[in-house]
Amino acid sequence: MPAVQDSIDAIRIAAAAADRMKATDLVAFDVTEPLAITDAMLVATASNERQVLAVAEEIEKDLYQSGKRQPRSREGLTEGQWVLLDYGDFVIHVMHQESRDFYRLERLWKDCPSIDLQLEHPETSDEETAETAE
Repeated sequence: MPAVQDSIDAIRIAAAAADRMKATDLVAFDVTEPLAITDAMLVATASNERQVLAVAEEIEKDLYQSGKRQPRSREGLTEGQWVLLDYGDFVIHVMHQESRDFYRLERLWKDCPSIDLQLEHPETSDEETAETAE
């Protein structure tokens, strides 16, 4: 069963907020098959700790304003290396470039369908992201 449209729409709002804050390497996956606890996952990269926190804050603000959504939990706000925003139906990872390179989350989810983020100026295409994940 694919991710519900509400989760996909929320992921797109989050991606637009991250893109506006100059986050890079935005990629989202429909993880409903391997994970029964969430529908979708967004991963974004920021170049430093301040940007990680700013991107996460902008995502939270936009999701709240669009539908009064608040994360169930927020992790990593102290360090600014990897912020995890858990909204239940979807999860958002905002990662410092070094953490993103080290953990390579795309490798773990490469078999899951990617979600078209519908950004006006996507940095990479889905094909490039899939090739990088391998």
